[in-house]
Amino acid sequence: MTERTGKVYLVGAGPGDVAYLTVRAQHLLVEVQVLVYDALVDAQLLELVPDSCLKLDVGKRGGQPSTPQAEINQLLVEHCQQGKQVVRLKSGDPFIFGRSTSEIQALIAAGCPFEVVPGISSALAAPLLAGIPLTDPVMSRGFTVITAHEPEVLDWEALARMETLVILMGGRNLGEIVYQLHRYGRSLSTPVAAIRWAGTPQQQVWTATLGTIVEQTTGESLSPAIITIGEVVGLREYLRSPDAPVVSDRRLNPPVQSSASSTQSAGVSLSDIPMGSHSSQKTSSLTTQNSSQPLAGKTILVTRAAGQSGEFCVRLQEEGATVIEMPTLEITPPSSWEELDRAIAHLSDFDWLILTSSNGVDYFFERLEAGNQDARALAGVKIAVVGKKTAQSLKQHGLQPDFIPPDFVADSLVEYFPESLGGKKILFPRVETGGREVLVKELTAQGAEVIEVAAYQSQCPKAIAPAALDALQRQAVDVITFASSKTVQFFGQLVGEIDKLPLQGVCIASIGPQTSKTCLSLLGRVDVEAPEYTLDGLTQAIVQWATSEANVRDRLAHNSNIDC
Repeated sequence: MTERTGKVYLVGAGPGDVAYLTVRAQHLLVEVQVLVYDALVDAQLLELVPDSCLKLDVGKRGGQPSTPQAEINQLLVEHCQQGKQVVRLKSGDPFIFGRSTSEIQALIAAGCPFEVVPGISSALAAPLLAGIPLTDPVMSRGFTVITAHEPEVLDWEALARMETLVILMGGRNLGEIVYQLHRYGRSLSTPVAAIRWAGTPQQQVWTATLGTIVEQTTGESLSPAIITIGEVVGLREYLRSPDAPVVSDRRLNPPVQSSASSTQSAGVSLSDIPMGSHSSQKTSSLTTQNSSQPLAGKTILVTRAAGQSGEFCVRLQEEGATVIEMPTLEITPPSSWEELDRAIAHLSDFDWLILTSSNGVDYFFERLEAGNQDARALAGVKIAVVGKKTAQSLKQHGLQPDFIPPDFVADSLVEYFPESLGGKKILFPRVETGGREVLVKELTAQGAEVIEVAAYQSQCPKAIAPAALDALQRQAVDVITFASSKTVQFFGQLVGEIDKLPLQGVCIASIGPQTSKTCLSLLGRVDVEAPEYTLDGLTQAIVQWATSEANVRDRLAHNSNIDC
């Protein structure tokens, strides 16, 4: 057998959102075996890679610890020589401040084949997404892109003469940039825009002048940010789409202090994330309200399993919300397949198969196929599922459930079970640890023999998603959603001292009674509970809450006008 040859792909991830990834890059990610990625890469991109992929975070974010470049070079060479398909994923474009030269030289020296895949650079995308053209027949016949990571090495006299400047990695040195440009003759009235988290739902834009930008961004973290300087910034108000963010040239409120701007590991103290009365403290980047979209202007933090929140996020976005994903569950195989495989080998012994989650469905059928069987092995076995989502997952395998309890919760399964449970043998593939025991107890109490087998495990992620942490620190979250008790528990583990978190002004939204109980226990309250315990039901409950809140706000404004 011919040994497979490894190859390294240096891939540009674009400015942020997965929507701006190239088709070529996407094709490589879905087949990658080893992924070596930078800190600024969007977490959603990591969900594209196979479960078997080895993912290596090498940092590379300004001011934060990162893997030395020599070690990154060695990682690429070693995995390539092992015959692996390796993707070196970089934010933006690999050849624009991407430090690709060193990596390519190491690959050439080791005889490793490689390919460079372009990406959309934030230097080009950020101004565009903020409504700023970099060229104009009158105002800007060209533009200059620089990095201000080391301002002392730049020729500021020459840069001051350029019509339009695009500056990367300049947030920490903004004061020095202003000083040097003014020193060499640039007017303090020159328009300036600072664009943070470009191409993501968390995008912020500050517009000012060279003389006011430092004061306006005091207390704000400008990492990552693109700074655009030149008269073309003034065109933004004329070229911006009606649906784009509205930006004021002055701060609407005093700056919100941010205790940290980068991803931190589990153990971040919630006392460092002030969230009380946050609605009135948002900075100059505000989303326009659209009356046809009840969630327009609302930022919703979705806590679900990594890679499993897509449909829910789309529903919320269709209602106008800005959605930030905070994975609070990682679904993995159990510690052993032995019990599940043994049960599958004797499926004909069972009367019923109970599946209470999509994860249970997926892992059950994965092991069924691993044993060279398919859905025909379930002939003669009735299937009960809990929830519409679980039923949909089952249908993807060509099967219809025999029974779905009316309330979409496991607690009602026994109450409405379609036949006597006495003497029935039931197979229950479930989460390995941490699941509720009430269903098994009630089934057993009715005379059933329940065989519980571990089908998957759920665990807490090691760190908070960067965008989620950033939104919490900026007090930019209006709603936090919880779709299970475990998401509440792991949310608490990720952010730390949950009892110190002031949640006034943040809506706590729960999918159902059991999740609400956990919210009450750990968060102290629940503001919204879905009347139908599904993601559709949760979406509609949040819409109703937002509509009610808007009506109250309108009445208060009306009464205030009458009093005047």
